[in-house]
Amino acid sequence: QVQLVESGGGLVQAGGSLRLSCAPSETVFSIDGMGWYRQAPGKQRELVAVSNSGGTTHYPDSVKGRFTIARDNAKNTVYLQMNSLKPEDTAVYYCNARLRASYYHIWEDYWGQGTQVTVSS
Repeated sequence: QVQLVESGGGLVQAGGSLRLSCAPSETVFSIDGMGWYRQAPGKQRELVAVSNSGGTTHYPDSVKGRFTIARDNAKNTVYLQMNSLKPEDTAVYYCNARLRASYYHIWEDYWGQGTQVTVSS
């Protein structure tokens, strides 16, 4: 069973930076969109950044200009560079990918296990 493996979370002071990484646990047949979501305590999961297979990206206003999503298609890896972090960015961050695990699989959405990002004031 393919899993998305995330890394890079942690504790940082306001104004600092972190970079998250995410990649499938094994080789997959094809990947379409990849993105990052976050969920703070008591709140719904929300989109942070998304990149389609052609490299087009989208960010909500809350992170635009501070966060950057990037893909290394050769490594099937997606990154989230987070700069100028604020305490309100504190959340569990989840990687998402729409992929086909093999030629015999259909397109499906996969989620990572989540990585905690905590920004102290």
